[in-house]
Amino acid sequence: MSFVTAKSYLAKPGEVPRRWHVVDASGLVLGRLASRVATVLMGKHKARYTPHVDTGDFVVVTNAAKVKITGRKLDQVEHDYYTYYAGGRKVIPLKKMMETHPDRVIKLAVRRMLPKSAMGRRMLTKLKVYNGTEHPHQAQCPQPMTLTSK
Repeated sequence: MSFVTAKSYLAKPGEVPRRWHVVDASGLVLGRLASRVATVLMGKHKARYTPHVDTGDFVVVTNAAKVKITGRKLDQVEHDYYTYYAGGRKVIPLKKMMETHPDRVIKLAVRRMLPKSAMGRRMLTKLKVYNGTEHPHQAQCPQPMTLTSK
């Protein structure tokens, strides 16, 4: 008697093709943009997704300064970090961060949606965020990724 067993495909690190995507963030909601970008960085948009292998693509986000933040988050949300000195907790309001470094706001939002591991930190290196419309990745021929704004 012959049994047919189903075989699952597991991607290997060297055989995953990487693509480049470019996203125009002007007018898009921050959280919706970050969740879609995190999905592409992890590789969950591909049929070859494997949890223990980085199967994601590169993402270039332009116009980070024009991202939309809904509700009263500009006044209420604060980002904090610790300098590892005594009394070294620094708190920066989101409004000030959007004025000075809007690219960091998107990078932090995406970072918190990625796995909290060494692989998640490697995935974050595939994210490139720029405040304006220009970016130095034209040689990689990035394909536009369309996201709807609601």
